[in-house]
Amino acid sequence: MSFSTTCSSNVVVVSNTSDNPFAIDIAYAMGQHEDIADLISMKTFMNTEFCPRFISDEFDMDSIGQTLNGKTVVIVSTSSHTKSRQELAMSNLVIARTAKENGAKRVVLVEPDLFYSAQDRGAHANLGETHFKRDVKDIKKFDGQAFTAKLYAELLKLSGVDTVLTIHNHSHSVQRIFSDIFENDFHNLIPYQIYAHYLLNSDILNYGPDGEGLVLCAPDKGARDFVKEMFNTLGLSKAKFIMLDKERTNERKVEITLHNESEHTFEGLDGCSIVLFDDMVRTGGTVVKSCQFLQKIKPGRMVFAVSHFYASDEGRERMAHPAIGEILTLNTLPTILNRDEQGRLRKKLVVLKVEKWLARKLSHILELPTHPEENPYKIDMSSKNPRFKRKIWNSEELQDLKKSR
Repeated sequence: MSFSTTCSSNVVVVSNTSDNPFAIDIAYAMGQHEDIADLISMKTFMNTEFCPRFISDEFDMDSIGQTLNGKTVVIVSTSSHTKSRQELAMSNLVIARTAKENGAKRVVLVEPDLFYSAQDRGAHANLGETHFKRDVKDIKKFDGQAFTAKLYAELLKLSGVDTVLTIHNHSHSVQRIFSDIFENDFHNLIPYQIYAHYLLNSDILNYGPDGEGLVLCAPDKGARDFVKEMFNTLGLSKAKFIMLDKERTNERKVEITLHNESEHTFEGLDGCSIVLFDDMVRTGGTVVKSCQFLQKIKPGRMVFAVSHFYASDEGRERMAHPAIGEILTLNTLPTILNRDEQGRLRKKLVVLKVEKWLARKLSHILELPTHPEENPYKIDMSSKNPRFKRKIWNSEELQDLKKSR
């Protein structure tokens, strides 16, 4: 069944840039067919200051400052090739304030990769909450820095944002900050079902009917809960679960070992299919080290699944390493769909597009009527990928492909 919703006339979906395909797809999936550029003007003064304007009837003199009365404004915010994250963050603040000053009842920020999440604690023990007790070494890492994640949350709230949606945020500290500041109207969406559907229905892995020969791997203890939930969502009773441990010996060097709390050892795993899960990758150094360590199992397939893929030059170069067989990611950073961004990784990269899934989640939060689709994601795979047989775009087409084999 296809997913659709009739976007309420009281919901306006915009973006912080005038041409954002990710935002356009979310708006369309929610039933808004007006072009975002016809709803908001991204005006910039000659002195470079940003001054957005929600477009109204220029002859209407009765509803000045009330154009958005009673409406919910949704700001879709993603990284961009043309603007820095600092510029985009400031744009979010100004657009939110503009919406509220023109009568908006509710402002929702949809930011799949939440800005400033790396600065999730500060240079004092009470600046940020962690699962672990912060020692001097951890506090020293933030010496001289600002606790920017908290500042961003506070600024968003001050500007008029009421609700924040993001995808697979990695930081316990950030999640607590946003939950507190937005009074639990913060939604950290984890794409368990999307990953599970693709892993179960595609030919990216080889395993038996109950998961024989399949290994799910957490790169560290922090990822254990996520990977365990993935294990439960897959529902393959004979799959195995292993957990690694990483120790930073300096800023750029990591040592990988099997964690002493891992549920399984490497014994009897030769030739299996391994999926290493993580929330984000930047430089790729730790990922490659982990996959090289996992080569001790002599896996038949080695797949790295990651929600946020920062396609830096350094990361692309490192992750071309043969220890990683294939990379499965989401388009939370939409620039990853650019073939130049993919670079040498194009032949082993699969991107699962989540706009329709996000639209469904957003519609549920806004209590809009929907017709649910079981697996609302799309697939982007290059013909350079050795698994490419024909273009598979929609998730339901995987079943047809599987039957034809």
